[in-house]
Amino acid sequence: MFDLDRTLLDGASWPVYHRALRRQGVVGDSTPAALGVLFGLFRGLGETYLSMQATRLAVSRTRGWRTDAVDAAALDALPELLAEVHPYALVLFEEHRSRGDLLVLATTTPHRLAAPLADALGFDACIATRYGELDGAFDGTIDGPFVWNRGKLDAVRAWATSAGVSLRTSSAYSDSFFDAPLLDAVATPTAVNPDPRLAVLAALRGWPVRWLDKPPGVVKVFGRELQELARPFLNPALIPNARFEFEGLDRLPEGGFILCANHRSYFDPTAIGLLLARAGRTCRFLGKKEVFDAPVVGLVARALGGIRVDRGSGSDEPLAAAAQALAAGDVVAIMPQGTIPRGTAFFEPVLHGRIGAARLAALTGVPVVPVGLWGTERVWPRSSRLPQLDVLDRPLVRVVVGEAMQLAGRSARRDTERILAAITALLPPEAHERRDPTDEELRATFPPGYRGELRPT
Repeated sequence: MFDLDRTLLDGASWPVYHRALRRQGVVGDSTPAALGVLFGLFRGLGETYLSMQATRLAVSRTRGWRTDAVDAAALDALPELLAEVHPYALVLFEEHRSRGDLLVLATTTPHRLAAPLADALGFDACIATRYGELDGAFDGTIDGPFVWNRGKLDAVRAWATSAGVSLRTSSAYSDSFFDAPLLDAVATPTAVNPDPRLAVLAALRGWPVRWLDKPPGVVKVFGRELQELARPFLNPALIPNARFEFEGLDRLPEGGFILCANHRSYFDPTAIGLLLARAGRTCRFLGKKEVFDAPVVGLVARALGGIRVDRGSGSDEPLAAAAQALAAGDVVAIMPQGTIPRGTAFFEPVLHGRIGAARLAALTGVPVVPVGLWGTERVWPRSSRLPQLDVLDRPLVRVVVGEAMQLAGRSARRDTERILAAITALLPPEAHERRDPTDEELRATFPPGYRGELRPT
């Protein structure tokens, strides 16, 4: 069971429907100022008792609306509404379909308007408020329950009985405190983008909270993801211990893509974050389980939407999570090398890596964007527990974006070699020269406290 407004959509569907009704000549050209205020309050705070009572009373004003014109308006509104459906709602639909679940839209919106949207989204049923009709026009009454609060639960129960469905094995998603009766009646309630009262109730009842414009687990504050809140502060000029050069920013494509970079330092994610912040993009990093298992850093990584990878488990869960993020239009960042090379391997001109990025590209069909990083190891060498803080002699960090690649997908190993070759081509000339590093340079590539041999014997 899915609610519509502020659940599947960011705000209310009524402004979209109202514009379509106006285009079809059902309502006048002017929009009452009070209606605009009402929509604004709903978007920010959700439903209120007074606003929903006003909605119920306003049904009388639909007397005389021709049903064929209302049907035309519903179809007219479809493209705009479909574009506003949250990306992770579409992912969630597929998860439920894969389990054999029925999908039901349960909304206060008039049935004649909501039903075409439900059909377009592939829902199996649409439970919505039905307006009385007479001689091909609305008669200004409600036919059956007003599908809101207890009325929504009653309408859902009636449908469930006729469909042979048990609510005690069902799930429900809603933003509204007034849908608490329905959420309480199902096996798996989820508060989506909850209004303030539902957020409190969910905390008290232990109901999960999520946002369908972001992956599960991502934290939002005042309606915005932490990455979005931090974006204004992700300015290279504000980084005191490094200088930056960015090249090829215009090569970043729209929509979901896999960003693949070489791995030289713990500072690499910061450099990539600064790059994507300049492009206004949100990124999901794939990271080792050790990062996510750390007490504080792991909590932050999960809150930012990072994807935990346990290489020893052989699980495809990280791949599936990354595929969902890409389907939702996010950027997924992977460092195919997996870890920072140690010792002489750090200085090898030829990069070696794992096939995960290539497998993900083959699975999703999205492009791979190679990124070459250089100089990050001078800001935060592997041998140091903290970044270097020399503000007088700041190292130069170069971040170069290559052309997006569409991989063949026939051989993960060959595609991986293509990715790594593309990254290598973006590095400066000294990266391509084989040389004998000093002991000091080698020592900087090992973790703090390393006492083993610096060179292979």
